[in-house]
Amino acid sequence: MHQVSDPSILYFGTPVVLVGTTNEDGTYNVAPISSIFWLGWRAVIGISALSKSTANLQRTGEVVLNLPSVCEVDAVNKLALTTGTNPVPESKRQKGYRYEPDKWSVSGLTPRAADLVEAPLIDECPVQLEAVVTAIHSLAEDREIQRGRIFTIELKIIRVHLQDHILMDGHPNRIDPNKWRPLIMSFQQFYGLGHQLRPSTLAHVPEHLYRTPDIEEAKMIFEKL
Repeated sequence: MHQVSDPSILYFGTPVVLVGTTNEDGTYNVAPISSIFWLGWRAVIGISALSKSTANLQRTGEVVLNLPSVCEVDAVNKLALTTGTNPVPESKRQKGYRYEPDKWSVSGLTPRAADLVEAPLIDECPVQLEAVVTAIHSLAEDREIQRGRIFTIELKIIRVHLQDHILMDGHPNRIDPNKWRPLIMSFQQFYGLGHQLRPSTLAHVPEHLYRTPDIEEAKMIFEKL
């Protein structure tokens, strides 16, 4: 039996992403988010308009989406209530956030320069996606009280880095879902994926049929360097 409900959040379960950006002084910033989806080599993230990551994205137009596995949960948890924005915005202060200029020491994560963008790869994350901003939209434009508080940012992936241990045997361009264990957030709690329930009908579609022109464009960008 269903009943009408008014939950304050609708986070039914999405991957955790560590957003790597570059500050004005050239240092690296990292922040966890869990509002993201992908279509082809495009990603859309939802992020507070008041965050340091958002300011960096608007200024530089570059980012690395670092995807932690379940093994990095403790490091992610240490970042959860930190912000690179000083002073801390009131909305974040009410939630218990604190200003932290050195998130790398706090988390124990290791930043490394990317190939194509001025933003950090995180060594510990099995998946690292270099990307550029293609569009920024304000969420809830229809409500004045919410307008300008949250952005949806469209990103174009231009380079993908994958740890060997999550690749499908004999297929360097395919991730094995039986090996990849992303960190999932569901209603503010951390989870991992369980075992495969049953074979998927959709899996009969060859992966190469989903390739988009963005992939070839990304190759051309690197070849020009």
